[in-house]
Amino acid sequence: MERAAEGDLVLVEYTGTLEDGTVFDHSEAPQEVTIGEGMVNPAFEEALVGMAPGETKTIFLPAKRAYGPYKRRLVFRIRRKKLNLPEEPVPGGIARVSLKNGKSSLVTIKEVTERWVVVDANHPLAGKDLTFTLILREIKRPV
Repeated sequence: MERAAEGDLVLVEYTGTLEDGTVFDHSEAPQEVTIGEGMVNPAFEEALVGMAPGETKTIFLPAKRAYGPYKRRLVFRIRRKKLNLPEEPVPGGIARVSLKNGKSSLVTIKEVTERWVVVDANHPLAGKDLTFTLILREIKRPV
């Protein structure tokens, strides 16, 4: 029986859930993943190795192996006028901010006052344990 290996291009379907069973992501159709390419979470890729077409596997990723721990230092406030947003900021919204290192980051708006906007630069899934159910649909090897 054919089994997926490092370097293989595979078609995989997945469903990602939180500890309480809430689905946070799922594939609408099989997704192409090249095992070892580093385009998805390494634990996700590792789980695909050795799977056969049609096989299902469930993996658990503690927060530190998923999107990392939630970092309080990534919640900070910015003067509202420095945000330069095209529309009025609202809690729960997303904005792109310039960081001191010259890079930019997407942040979630947490709070808005007349002068300040409190933002959170953590990934929305930071600090959360995740479970993925994977279904390997196909291994595409060159002929």
